[in-house]
Amino acid sequence: MALIRWEPFRDIGRLQSLRDSERWEPFREIDTLQRQLNRLFDRLIPTDDGERTGFTFTPAAEIEETNDSFHLRLEIPGLEAKDVNVEATPESVLISGERKSETRTEENGLTRSEFRYGKFQRVIPLPSLIQNDKVQAEYKDGILRLTLPKAEPEKHKAVKVNLG
Repeated sequence: MALIRWEPFRDIGRLQSLRDSERWEPFREIDTLQRQLNRLFDRLIPTDDGERTGFTFTPAAEIEETNDSFHLRLEIPGLEAKDVNVEATPESVLISGERKSETRTEENGLTRSEFRYGKFQRVIPLPSLIQNDKVQAEYKDGILRLTLPKAEPEKHKAVKVNLG
């Protein structure tokens, strides 16, 4: 029995060289793929002077449970109440909105103005069901406060099952 040296990329290299008339180099292909993915993410998540903008705005949230309700707080500074949308279902709360901000600086007779826009959406699942038609909201100083009353637990009722 003769021993043959195993070359795992031999067949792939041959197929590639037939197409491109050059030897296939897997690490070069990986490097090309990585550069393409980096470009894709740079387009999806734009930066402005190192600060992430665009799709990356996710408001911080904090939830507290009491005996009869949940208290949810979200930090969404720089927005007006008309720019925030709150929707409550018995299982979760969806908060969405649009951030529009403008910075203006004047220096040495020059005015520099920058605008930032970005939509956000956050869905917060709740540990138990709530009465979504009785949710109360307050928005003040960039903090959204929601009071989410818990739903009354359904009573366990016995049902007689007929046999035959």
